[in-house]
Amino acid sequence: MASTFGVPEVTLSIILGTLAAIVYSLRILVLMDGRIERIEEHIEKIAVKIVKEELKIEAALKRSTKKKRR
Repeated sequence: MASTFGVPEVTLSIILGTLAAIVYSLRILVLMDGRIERIEEHIEKIAVKIVKEELKIEAALKRSTKKKRR
């Protein structure tokens, strides 16, 4: 009892394999999107810290120039 696959069975298995690969790829893309989102949040927090630090430096420079003028 040798089981042979005909053209319809082979075609169906190829289609199912392709669909499984697409689903797996979409799963990976969703996971990567979450990671990228977290990275962007961290970059945003760092940028806010840098802006705050720059404002502190600018304020210190303004104070030091006012003292020099006196």
